Amino acid sequence: MLDNPVMIASGTFGYGIEYSELIDIQKLGAIVCKGTTLMPRKGNSQPRLVETESGLLNSVGLENIGVDAVVKDKAPVWANWRVPVIVNIAGETIGEYISVAAKLGDTPGVSGIELNISCPNISTGGIEFGVTPKLAAEATAAVKAATNLPVIVKLSPNVTDIREIAVAVEGAGVDAIALINTLKGMAIDIKKGKPRLGNTTGGLSGPAIKPVALYMVYEVAKVVHIPVIGCGGVRCAEDALEFIMAGASAVQVGTANLANPHVALDVLEGIKHFMRDRGIRKLTDLIGIARA
Repeated sequence: MLDNPVMIASGTFGYGIEYSELIDIQKLGAIVCKGTTLMPRKGNSQPRLVETESGLLNSVGLENIGVDAVVKDKAPVWANWRVPVIVNIAGETIGEYISVAAKLGDTPGVSGIELNISCPNISTGGIEFGVTPKLAAEATAAVKAATNLPVIVKLSPNVTDIREIAVAVEGAGVDAIALINTLKGMAIDIKKGKPRLGNTTGGLSGPAIKPVALYMVYEVAKVVHIPVIGCGGVRCAEDALEFIMAGASAVQVGTANLANPHVALDVLEGIKHFMRDRGIRKLTDLIGIARA
């Protein structure tokens, strides 16, 4: 249970430690740290970031220090925080997901796992597990069996019917669903006649994808009975409230952190002001009201 509904999305806040000197991170609902794999990864070739109209393309490729270093160097810091830290995990095989989850299971400072079966920036694994109900359920069930921690599954928008996949992971025992990961896209340098990203394609995030994310939250919240977390283009309280009214119990702030480290706290204050001005005492009174 979170103290408030504003979370940080994976990949835009490092391990939280970097931002702890800039803002009061303890006021956040939760922090999802950057994607973590069994072994350290160097990530994709440069360039990795390209700004687009109302968005950002990234092809970082899950560069990270590996789960052992997270347990050894990052978790002891998190253990002294009030704000819960959730570790986003990724892998190329279900066995890798299981191994990472097992290593995190009894680690002080780790409050949960976000299962990333939707990353479009790696050549194998990742999104492959999130594009069919069967594979998504298998990955989810395997991770749930490997840990006692709460598990969130982050789903991809790059599918035919996200509702089927959401129902499948709910049936596999997941505790919550995060919607959505990035949309696959690309950009071309017309002077060079070449893709602008070193990996050719990347994941599109930011305001440009909010209407897609909002629609998917709206649809999934109608067919599952577990909490849904909205993610995609949240820059202000109004954005967050749209997701909540569509059926989200919480939101994740992602790309906006890169431009404004204070944005998540601004979103939280804006939600509080909205509720106070209208005499709304419980967030649950707002969740899903757009579907009524």
